Amino acid sequence: MGVLDDIIVGVRQDLAPRMAATPLADLEARLGEVAPPLDPMPAFRAPGLAVISEVKRKSPSKGELADIPDPAELAASYAAGGAAAISVLTEQRRFGGSLADLAAVRARVDIPVLRKEFIVTDYQVVEARAHGADLVLLIVAALDDAELRRLHDLSLELGLRPLVEVHTADEARRAVDLGAELIGVNNRNLQTLDVDLAQFSSLVELLPDDCVNVAESGITGPADAARLYDEGAQVLLVGETLVRHPDPTTAVQALLRSIPE
Repeated sequence: MGVLDDIIVGVRQDLAPRMAATPLADLEARLGEVAPPLDPMPAFRAPGLAVISEVKRKSPSKGELADIPDPAELAASYAAGGAAAISVLTEQRRFGGSLADLAAVRARVDIPVLRKEFIVTDYQVVEARAHGADLVLLIVAALDDAELRRLHDLSLELGLRPLVEVHTADEARRAVDLGAELIGVNNRNLQTLDVDLAQFSSLVELLPDDCVNVAESGITGPADAARLYDEGAQVLLVGETLVRHPDPTTAVQALLRSIPE
């Protein structure tokens, strides 16, 4: 069993008590109380480079990354630096996140918020919107074609923008066949946790011109940002580098300034 498979086992185990405590019908009833979702695509399609800055306490590959007592304050610092969106990890076992983090960030910032989670059920998509998310992550490697299509369509029905994540050429083709407009290339293999920044350049050529390309993982600073932008990235999703920086606002600004104006 690879790392991704193991994570999903834990996700399903943790999901069961939440579903028992709050049935899907009750969760759906909350949707009318949530503010309309924000559309991230205009900022992502704008000239230049956009950054999705991540609230991330720990990871399976690096362990503890940062003590984040106030995720909303961190998100506000990212926004002040020019982040186009905030990613909030909500998986608890491996990443130390929660839905409470998501709700807190949503209440603090006025830019789109991504629920970063290992989504395998309709319930999690509805859960994301009920807690104020504007985007959801759909990992192609974690889903078969029918599941991917169903969750992608449900996300759009709820007003959520799916960020469809790929790591191989086959996964990229599946994302394109799906009609995804926002595709992330993860430079980290989620089964082995190995990182190769060249993964983006090898896959971006398979994505259509009208798709927004997101480079994920392994981005250590402005030099990597400039390289990925030159290779076709329109958006960067950055977590570890930002949460470990003593000044998150300045760190986001440095990434954005890495490309020519």
